[in-house]
Amino acid sequence: MSSKLTVPTLVFLATCTTLCADTTRKTTLRDGFVLAGVDGKVTRSENKWSFELDSDVTDSTATVDAGTSLQLLPSMTLEKLAADTKERSSTNYRLWARVTKYKNENFIFPIYFLPLSKVEQPKPAEPNEPQPQKSKLTINEPNDRLAIPEEIIARLSTRKILRTEQLRPPLELKQDSIIADRTGFLRDSERDADFVLDALGRNVQQLSFKLLPCQVLELAQQKESLSPDPPRFKISAIVTKYKDHNYLLLQRATRTYSHQNFPK
Repeated sequence: MSSKLTVPTLVFLATCTTLCADTTRKTTLRDGFVLAGVDGKVTRSENKWSFELDSDVTDSTATVDAGTSLQLLPSMTLEKLAADTKERSSTNYRLWARVTKYKNENFIFPIYFLPLSKVEQPKPAEPNEPQPQKSKLTINEPNDRLAIPEEIIARLSTRKILRTEQLRPPLELKQDSIIADRTGFLRDSERDADFVLDALGRNVQQLSFKLLPCQVLELAQQKESLSPDPPRFKISAIVTKYKDHNYLLLQRATRTYSHQNFPK
C-alpha cells in the first residue's frame, strides 16, 4: 500500500529544511583568510587583546557578524599595536591580518594597522596654576675660580643636551621571519603547545617556540594523538616575537621518520 505526501506534509518538510540550514550556517572563517583593511576596535581583557569588527566579514562561505570580537594572536605587530593604543584618544583601527582557525574558533594574526584616531594631546595647564620655573645656570660669578669665555657660553646655551640613555642605540623590533624544513617535536601542556627543534643527535641546547592556534597545529596534534611514540614533524612557519617570547605560526607540518638513525 503506497502512501502519498500531502501538501501540509510538504510544507512542514520544507520548513524543517530551512530551519536546519539556518542552524548549520557556518560562523567561522576559513584558516588563512586575509583581512584587508577591516575597521574595528581594539580591546583588552586582562592579558588578552581582541579586535571587535565594525562590519560583517565573509570569506564567501562563512560570515562573521559585526560586533564580533576575535582574539589577536601574540606577534611583533600586536606589541606595536598595544603600545600605540596608549597614545590614542580611541582604540579604533584599520587592520590587515591573517585569520586562523583552531577547534572551530577564529583568531587574528595581525600584520599591519592604521590608527583611526588622533594622538591624545596633554591637557593645557590651568591659567591660575603656577608654571614651574626653569633653573638658570649661573656662570662667571664673581667668586668663580675659572672664567668661561663668552663665545663658549653662547655655544652652550644653544647646544642640545644629550642624556646617556639617548646615546644608546634604540631597540628596534625585527620583522617577522620564516623558517622552512625544520624538524622537531610537538610538546603539549595544559595551557599551550610548544615546538622543540630536533638536535638530530648533536649535543646542543634544544630551542623551543610557543605555537599559535591554527588549523595546521590542530591536524598535527591529531596525528600525534594517534602515535604511540612522539612523532617528528618537518615544518614551515612564520616566526614572531611578543614580550621576549618566540612564537611560531605553522604553515605546514609533515610527519617524518628517522629510520632508526637517531634516538627517539
